[in-house]
Amino acid sequence: MRIAIIGGGIGGLMGALYLTKQGYDVTIYEKEHKLGGRMAFVERDGSRIDEGPTIVLLPEMFRDLIGQAGIDPGKIELLLCDPLYTIRFTDGKVYTKYPGRERQLQEIEEQFPQEKEGFIRFMDEGQKRFDIGKPAFLEHDFVRKADFWTFRNIRNLMQLKPQQSVHRLMENYFRDERLRLAYSLQALYIGGDPYRAPAMYSLVPFSEHQHGVYYVKGGYASIIPVMEEELRSREVDIRMNTSVQRILKKGGRATAVETEGGIEEYDAIVYNGDFPGMKTLAPAKKEKEFTASSACVLMYFGLDRVYEDVNVHQFFIGDDYKEHMEDVFVRGQKTKNPAFYTFHPSVIDDSLAPKGKSVLYVLVPVPSGTEIDWTGDEEWVGRILDRMEDLSFPGLREATEWMEVRTPKDAEAFGLFKGGSFGIAPSLNQSGVFRPQIKPYKTENLYAVGASVHPGGGIPIVMQGAKLLAERIHSDLKKRGGS
Repeated sequence: MRIAIIGGGIGGLMGALYLTKQGYDVTIYEKEHKLGGRMAFVERDGSRIDEGPTIVLLPEMFRDLIGQAGIDPGKIELLLCDPLYTIRFTDGKVYTKYPGRERQLQEIEEQFPQEKEGFIRFMDEGQKRFDIGKPAFLEHDFVRKADFWTFRNIRNLMQLKPQQSVHRLMENYFRDERLRLAYSLQALYIGGDPYRAPAMYSLVPFSEHQHGVYYVKGGYASIIPVMEEELRSREVDIRMNTSVQRILKKGGRATAVETEGGIEEYDAIVYNGDFPGMKTLAPAKKEKEFTASSACVLMYFGLDRVYEDVNVHQFFIGDDYKEHMEDVFVRGQKTKNPAFYTFHPSVIDDSLAPKGKSVLYVLVPVPSGTEIDWTGDEEWVGRILDRMEDLSFPGLREATEWMEVRTPKDAEAFGLFKGGSFGIAPSLNQSGVFRPQIKPYKTENLYAVGASVHPGGGIPIVMQGAKLLAERIHSDLKKRGGS
């Protein structure tokens, strides 16, 4: 039985691994010259740095899903970041996060001595929410809406407090606004507004302490060749530089894909891309309007030195964090002095650059879907570099051998919905049962996977979605007897 996967991002590759393990004949259509989608490297002068995702969360889930797909987890080396990361506030306060409770309690006693009890409650209640949320909402699809609207699920959902925002939930634990910010900014990992994203996403900052923040040795994108090698060993037909122009339907079923090379029939067809783009290939009678996630201005550096005394991950808070989020998610305008994130993996991985040199990545949350001109604004970029030099990277300009900047326009040209970096936004009306499902339409044989599809964004979560996808396809085809 033949299955087509349109797009070779992490969801499509994991889906192909699970499906081939079940005995299906899989063909992957990839419009680019390489697999991986957003998981790729920026490479220059013998250096490389991840272009997209950098933070590895839920390491046990990551290893387990890789293993279930048939890849030896030992082929992918995960390094614990200890400390997890540093947050630098404009008033000079520096707050560092660590794996586990005890070391973090020491940090809180040193930096925020009145907040110890709140942190303990946050972790205790976070564990309860995690134990509810993971099996109830991450490990099931909701193709049948009735599977979501059960008494048990509604009770579970209420314990995750979806009516509150992540930031509002943090007000229950911390009196200091800086700590509220430190435990709500993680909504940005998946392009969400900390002041509006539902409180269920508070599971992310809890998980950081409980399960750790990891780094993939060699870079996150180094897992793509491992997957490709395994897929080729299973004789998966991988077609690079091949765009699908149309998904053909007949009698309420998706039956074939059309490319420049012609039309080929399949028993099931999977779309792996930003979900709103699916309508160009397979228009539905009633299209829902989606809200994009935040976008990013990304800066990549090759440096002539390694900043040994900084943490791999750092967050720099701007003049007014709430106003920055309003600019990103409401006003759609450029913030003069924004918050930003830095990634300096050379601190723990000397394989990324020639000896004595390093790489650096900077991410600035910005609005998606706007006409803002991000090019040529040297003053705006300069203010960010000034802060980096003053607070953590002295002599950065002098150390820079090369620098590249990517904007939301680049992301949109690549195929990301409205230039958003994380798929559709993780708002309440685009989460859980309200998010596109792995079988998004009534059309038989047509499926979807990726960050914009349930269960959502973040690499391990997309991997989990690929597992649900394979299970659903197998179940559907088995019921239809392969017809």
